[in-house]
Amino acid sequence: MTNKKSLKSALHEVEGIQQPATTNDSSIKKIKRQRRKQPTEEEFVEKIIEGDISYLSRAITLIESTNSNHQKKATAILEQCLPFANKSVRIGITGVPGVGKSTFIEAFGKYFTKQNKKVAVLAIDPSSSINKGSILGDKTRMEELVKDQNVYIRPSPSGSSLGGVAQKTRETIILCEAASFDVIFIETVGVGQSETAVHSMVDFFLLLKLAGAGDELQGIKRGIIEMADAIVINKADNDNKKYAELAKNEFTRALHLYPPKESGWQPQVTTCSAIYNEGIDTVYKIINDYFNLTKSNGYFEKHRNEQNNYWFLETINYQLITNFYNKKRVKEGLKKYKEDIKNLKTTPFKAAQEILKLSKK
Repeated sequence: MTNKKSLKSALHEVEGIQQPATTNDSSIKKIKRQRRKQPTEEEFVEKIIEGDISYLSRAITLIESTNSNHQKKATAILEQCLPFANKSVRIGITGVPGVGKSTFIEAFGKYFTKQNKKVAVLAIDPSSSINKGSILGDKTRMEELVKDQNVYIRPSPSGSSLGGVAQKTRETIILCEAASFDVIFIETVGVGQSETAVHSMVDFFLLLKLAGAGDELQGIKRGIIEMADAIVINKADNDNKKYAELAKNEFTRALHLYPPKESGWQPQVTTCSAIYNEGIDTVYKIINDYFNLTKSNGYFEKHRNEQNNYWFLETINYQLITNFYNKKRVKEGLKKYKEDIKNLKTTPFKAAQEILKLSKK
């Protein structure tokens, strides 16, 4: 006779452990609210002043956002951070693609951090005019610098702003200064009119050049030479040393043809090899000499005041343009007149006049 117990399947369900009650809806909503909760403006400012990189990055993201609520909050944070700003040294670095800007910034940045200086690198990455994407690869190119605890690297897409300069870079500088960064590098994409915009937000403008690239005399013609406070011939190593010295002499002679700068500073030319860390100390000395001169003769403070006035007017211009294009009549008119221009019913100049009339209604 078969035992009844043996008939039970191995899969026979037995009474298990009692399951806890399901989390109620109010608990779930409470958790979600906590996750969504954004820090207050005061919390942002407090953490930024303490040097909290996480809060600094989040505040910069608010600055770069096109969301109106984000912009309002970012403005409030900026205003509260302003009293703690304006204590850094701002250095603009530009040069054509391939000149070695990232390598130079890494070598130069490490030179500062060895002196216990905090360094922020605001790298403007070129945005594609086709798909609006950008590489944002500076953190990859500056492998050693990114590991330094005294360094903050913030790559930003240039977007559609003039010459590839990120529109919000000026405000980002204020936040980095409030976070107690001693030196701020602003790297441009090195194309278009970006140099002009960067020149208007830095204390010292450094131009990197290559020897033997065939652009020595062309470079002398460009207005960028007038803006430069120093020209550094990079990659002056191995067989290229001779050509670097020749280029240095060419630029030195050319700089003496330009009228004296208002700062009283005579722009310097030197060579360096960022990859071999040679000549970096000379570049540092040139910049240090510049600041000693301009701070003693009052130009440093005067220049910063002029920059603030410049950005004051630029912000007004930007807001006027934004408001203009956001008007419903203008949007509708643009669509109509673009079609008329395409079908040769009117000229671009006449259409522009009509759009301007629409904006006044």
